[in-house]
Amino acid sequence: MSVVLRAWRPEDAGVIVEACNDPTTQMYIPTLPAPYTRADALDFIARGEHERAAVDGETGEVLGCVGWMPRGHGVASVGYWVVPAARGRRVATAALELLGAELFKDKMQRLYLEIEAENAASQRVAIAAGYSREGVARGAGERRDGTRYDLAVFSRLADDPAGPAPRPLPDLPDGELTDGVIVLRPLGAGDADVTYNLRILPDVSGRAVVHSPLTPTLMARKCAESASRWLAGERAELTIRRAADDAYLGEIALYYSDPVLREAMIGYSLSPEARGHGYAARAARLVTDWGFEIGMNRMVAGTAGDNEASQRVLAAAGYFREVVQEKRLPGPAGDWIDNVAFAKLRPAAT
Repeated sequence: MSVVLRAWRPEDAGVIVEACNDPTTQMYIPTLPAPYTRADALDFIARGEHERAAVDGETGEVLGCVGWMPRGHGVASVGYWVVPAARGRRVATAALELLGAELFKDKMQRLYLEIEAENAASQRVAIAAGYSREGVARGAGERRDGTRYDLAVFSRLADDPAGPAPRPLPDLPDGELTDGVIVLRPLGAGDADVTYNLRILPDVSGRAVVHSPLTPTLMARKCAESASRWLAGERAELTIRRAADDAYLGEIALYYSDPVLREAMIGYSLSPEARGHGYAARAARLVTDWGFEIGMNRMVAGTAGDNEASQRVLAAAGYFREVVQEKRLPGPAGDWIDNVAFAKLRPAAT
């Protein structure tokens, strides 16, 4: 399917009404009227100086919308939506690429996108269209009820190379890692309850590097934004599940702690009933091997000096004890405790 851009026409009003009343579109574009009426669509078309319809180049079917808003000399913000039936067909990516080529030809120098932190699908579109993530604008978005939310900022410059923007942490092969006994899958919004129940356990929260108050609402947001952190290259958070019955066992994460030196850190927690069966060591081996596959040179981990169970996990996963770092970790009582540092090196090429 080829995508082309054209001006909006009055006969497109019905498609616009249907698309703009879609719950997902309404959720992520809170500035849209709700409900969205035909009068709204006709007004949009009349004002459409900076909007383009993305259509099927062969059939003429309207697939979505892409547009821009000038934000100063040589700078514009861009945005898009896709009709529900056309999602997953690379429509938004193609439309962004076409619009970018048009605007850069007209001497535009910088285009940028602001995307809700929970909207990983839209962030994937931006990356595929060559937009690089710049950071997070905290509280820059406003929902219909007046609450604020964070926006991930992506940009593309006129002289950026063609093709998708590089990703420090790629997706998992086939969407998961498994050794036949356990399965690791990306943490998502549906994991909020089990993750919250695990992290509030005293022997889990007490071992956390960052001690911060945790609520179900905050945990739900963290899980919903996990994919965004993965796309940003900050961390890959995964649930650990038993392959036989998909029972939740715990969590493990790869933290990309030092991109310059290609070093990443792992951390993990298991539910009490899952401990003592070798699941944590299996998960550590899977994540560590994946880290080496995507180019890490060193994988590291650390434990408190009295956490002998975690030290046995790391040894079973092939890590070696490097050093004791005095007073490196915040302790549960507000003090500072020693960190026993472990590492595993990238296997030599054969």
